[in-house]
Order: sequence, then structure tokens, then C-alpha cells
Amino acid sequence: MRLFHFLILAAIAAFVCSTALAVPEQAAKKATALGFTMKDIDGKEVDLGKYAGKVVMIVNVASKCGHTPQYAKLEALYEKYKDKGFVILGFPANNFKSQEPGSDEDIKAFCTKNYGVTFDMFSKISVLGEDKAPLYQFLTSKEKDGQFGGEIQWNFTKFLLNRHGEVVGRFEPKTKPDEPDVVKAIETALAEAK
Repeated sequence: MRLFHFLILAAIAAFVCSTALAVPEQAAKKATALGFTMKDIDGKEVDLGKYAGKVVMIVNVASKCGHTPQYAKLEALYEKYKDKGFVILGFPANNFKSQEPGSDEDIKAFCTKNYGVTFDMFSKISVLGEDKAPLYQFLTSKEKDGQFGGEIQWNFTKFLLNRHGEVVGRFEPKTKPDEPDVVKAIETALAEAK
């Protein structure tokens, strides 16, 4: 009987210890922009943690914006660096003058047909206001994202994350994806150890 009690107590202790270890790990995961789950353009849940170890550019995009041609430059950037561990995550948003009015299917078709987009696209979200997606609440928080926080001003704001999921750069909409400052930041982040 004592052995039975001992085994039960040992099992409980093992469970408590494993749960205690899991909590800080989950908290640490949430402490970066990769600690969120988002729906992709096809409606599937994607744990952004799958991009850990890669250099990530997060961009709020729109199909009817003066900056929409940046899709071509984003795709070229992705093609150039993807084999080195670079990914782009496009998040359509209709927050600015209704410049992304279509459905996810419309957006996917537009990006593929007009710009040959192969980087990862996600379901349309809000990046501004009371219905702002949790990912963008994190990215724009001055408390959580320090020098790179602040409200999104327009479509095609670009956040750059290092291999640890930390934001290391923010480029405003008028800054094109292939400008020297952007390329240098990407190459610097790619050169860092995992």
C-alpha cells in the first residue's frame, strides 16, 4: 500500500513540476511577436512560433493603395533571401480608406495574379482601433515593443524580427522593401546566430 501511495505522490509531483516549467516557457513565447496564432489566407490556424529561428518581416498590406506595387518588391526580397532563413508575413487590413475591401479569396487571387506572391499571406485583420488584432496590439505597444511601437499610420508598414522573434526594425509605408536600410537590416539579422 505504501508503494502505491508513493507512486501516486511521485506522479503528482512530476505533473506539478512539468506544469510549472511549461508556464514560463509559454510566457516567454508570448513575449515576442511570434507568440500568437493567426489564420492564414485559407482560413487555417497558424502558430507563428513555427517561424522561430527565421528572420521575419511582418507587413500590413492592401490591394488598392498607392503602395500596393510594393508587393513586387516584397516578393523579390523574399525570393532573394528565403533560402537563408527569411520569411515575409502579409496581413491584409482594411483600416485605411477602405483600401482592402475584398474577401480573403479575392485578396489571394489579386496577389497571385498581379504580383506572383509566394510569401505567406494571412486572413484580413484590423491593425488599428478597438478591434486591432492581438499581434498588432503587441507590435504597436510602446511598453512591449519599445522604440518600434506606435500606431500604424498606413498600409505597408514593415516590422523586422530577428531569429529570436524580437523586433529589430520598423520601416514606414513610404520606405520601399528594397531600400538600402531595409536590405542592410535584413542581412544583419540573417548574419546573427540562431
